[in-house]
Amino acid sequence: MAKAHTNEARSPHRCDCPICREQPNGVIACEHQAINYLVASVDERNRRLLLGFLAHRQGRGGISQLARITGLDRNTIARGRCELLQGDPTTIGRVRRSGAGRKRAEAHAPGS
Repeated sequence: MAKAHTNEARSPHRCDCPICREQPNGVIACEHQAINYLVASVDERNRRLLLGFLAHRQGRGGISQLARITGLDRNTIARGRCELLQGDPTTIGRVRRSGAGRKRAEAHAPGS
């Protein structure tokens, strides 16, 4: 039986950057923790858009820095930045691109 998709919140990633290791209660570490709580509480699309916005705002090196803070892939953050800047109206309301994600169980075992 296929596992049902749930909309549970992810557990927040723990930033392992040098600043967070040296000063775990510092201002920067608290900022990183807040970013990770936000990232863990939204769906895939909003996660990409949020990090794309933060990377764009950060400027040069923003994608790398956010990848280090959140533990997400650089390509995911870059794709979110592109989606945000393009403002593609066909993706409004969709979490994944059309055809993306796991195939339906019926496609794997037709007639069962």
